[in-house]
Amino acid sequence: MTEDKKTHRLVKTPQISSRYLADYMAASEIGKRNILTACKYQAIARIVQHDEAKQTISKFFRSENPLVTDLDDAANHLRARMADSDFDRDVYDHNADYIDRFSKVVHIVELPNDAAILAPGQSPKIDIGGVKVSADIQFRLRRITKTNKVKIGAAVFRYAKGKPLKPEIASWQSAFLLAYLADTALEIDAEPEPKLCVTIDMYSGKTCPAPTDSVSRFKNMQAACAAIAERWDNIKPPANSVL
Repeated sequence: MTEDKKTHRLVKTPQISSRYLADYMAASEIGKRNILTACKYQAIARIVQHDEAKQTISKFFRSENPLVTDLDDAANHLRARMADSDFDRDVYDHNADYIDRFSKVVHIVELPNDAAILAPGQSPKIDIGGVKVSADIQFRLRRITKTNKVKIGAAVFRYAKGKPLKPEIASWQSAFLLAYLADTALEIDAEPEPKLCVTIDMYSGKTCPAPTDSVSRFKNMQAACAAIAERWDNIKPPANSVL
């Protein structure tokens, strides 16, 4: 009798990405339960990631003279790349689709004209209510006011093929960003600014800055994370999973 192949990896301590946390805050009770199950019991099967597309678009924003044709060329290059496996072929094609879609809506993206766009740098995890939360920053924003105060921000990309991001989820994501930058304090004497903390929907091109109620939203996230940490040990594995 052969041993069943493991299907999931157990995450023993409470952890969640900022993406999942934003989804969680806007989800139904069933949706919340599914998100926590996916965070605690991570599927071992390989999942297509959009890392190359995000890196390409981040560099596009940071370049001095960005051209939409640069995005088109990058997508074509991915489609022409030789793949060693069917999975690699899927990864290249999905990343090309991501870039293709964004190239069609890039003109809609609204960013402050007076802010410099910088490399993402390090994005350490932070502890919120006993839960380790990771951030997926794609580039940072920085501007200096007329009184020489330094204002900072950051951008995250959200993409789902075939559908735009729900505005409520984007608002939660950007509210998290504002609090995250205040918590990590990577630049001394720099203050996070709501309009510089943005979530960009790569499908629609819409840009969502941190909303005016970001402080209260983050308090709600803190309460939600405390509840997540409390119930973590009692989250049951998915049906038919093998650990």
